[in-house]
Amino acid sequence: MAISTMLSILGQGFVITLEIFFLTLIGSLPLGIVVALARMSRIKPISWITKFYISIMRGTPLMLQMFAIYFAPYYVFGIELSPGSKFTATIVAFVVNYAAYFAEIYRSGIQSVPRGQYEAAAVLGYSRAQTFMKIVLPQVIKRILPAMGNEVVTLVKDTSLAFSIGVMEMFSSAKAIAASQVNMLPFAFAAAFYWAFCLIIEFVMGRIEKKLDYYHD
Repeated sequence: MAISTMLSILGQGFVITLEIFFLTLIGSLPLGIVVALARMSRIKPISWITKFYISIMRGTPLMLQMFAIYFAPYYVFGIELSPGSKFTATIVAFVVNYAAYFAEIYRSGIQSVPRGQYEAAAVLGYSRAQTFMKIVLPQVIKRILPAMGNEVVTLVKDTSLAFSIGVMEMFSSAKAIAASQVNMLPFAFAAAFYWAFCLIIEFVMGRIEKKLDYYHD
């Protein structure tokens, strides 16, 4: 197989990888905020349920969660799976898994802001919403960026787990080519794709951190 053909096939798989990556972020970043707020809720049942959810998501393999979400409709409810259900199950599993991790990052960031700043804002006449948006949020964003960056880079590599339920992302494409051609070159090219993508993310996160250098703890 020509290298150009190989790269073309890997490029098609990389498009699927990008779809998994961006759809996971679009779903898990806002969901993580909701989970974090529920985790800090003063209503004990809500807090306990959320803690249990986070524990399950962080304490079991993502691959196992994909299997559970993909196979449960058929084995539990007898629902026939459509051809597109593999991709849907992948996105759902990634979103609920990464939301749990992001929730803990959000929570640690929010709780790291000294209580005195809330009290000072109240004395100055700020509402709770104004306090959060103008005082708390800028500090939280700056403090959680390194941890968020690490999770986002991890997400890039975790997209390869989608091969386990038959989603033809880049790693699956490389695996199929390598098996048919008895050649390790597709894996080398795939590794280069992942590495380059991670470098881009690290660059973007670094630029964002520099933009926030105006704020000092």
